[in-house]
Amino acid sequence: MRPAAFITGITGMAVVAGLLLAGEARLGGGTAGEETASAEERATAAADAAPKAGERATMSDDRAEMIARSVEPTAPPSPESGPVSGHGGAPKPADAPQQAETPAGETPSPTAKEAVELARPMVDNAGILSFGDRRLQIAGIVPTPTDRICGPTGRQWPCGMMAKTALRLLLRNRSVSCDLETVEWKETATTACRLGTEDLGLWLAENGWAEAAVGSPLMAAAEKARQAGKGLYGDDPRRN
Repeated sequence: MRPAAFITGITGMAVVAGLLLAGEARLGGGTAGEETASAEERATAAADAAPKAGERATMSDDRAEMIARSVEPTAPPSPESGPVSGHGGAPKPADAPQQAETPAGETPSPTAKEAVELARPMVDNAGILSFGDRRLQIAGIVPTPTDRICGPTGRQWPCGMMAKTALRLLLRNRSVSCDLETVEWKETATTACRLGTEDLGLWLAENGWAEAAVGSPLMAAAEKARQAGKGLYGDDPRRN
């Protein structure tokens, strides 16, 4: 018998046997047939996927990574980490921008004062300058009223008017520099003023034309002027 005819006969017998088994499975129940078919399909897929003898099993890096991710257990998000990124959740608290806020009830810090040049001040008295309807009181001293009288009985003299005149002669309509938050202050503001580098409050205290305010850093200068008999603490300068 020829080999081809022999192989054909064997194949035909196998087909007939398969048909008989399939018919028997259908007669025995549809479920058993389905399980048999599924088992055969899995066996066929495994056989197709398995490398043939003598061949080297290969797998791409991408497929290996895909398989590893599919079988890797997903860890539940911790309470600190917040919602999983990429699912529309809110950002983590640590990623939220930090904004400086003023606590409720707390007022912001006052505006820093700057040196403002003021032209041609008028002298109201030894301690107060006027610029139109606005006035500036020189810080650190007690302004000397123009009607103040100094000296013992019989030797009294208008020291308040003389103190005003002394400050007016010092300024001689020149501009002064005063520390202000704004040039549009209202009524009377108290601040330090300078003529060039000469502090006006210190000049009045050192020359005795104004008394130092309580707690002022100018108290030492005013006391030194009193002991030296200068200004308000001395005699009428017109008699010298």
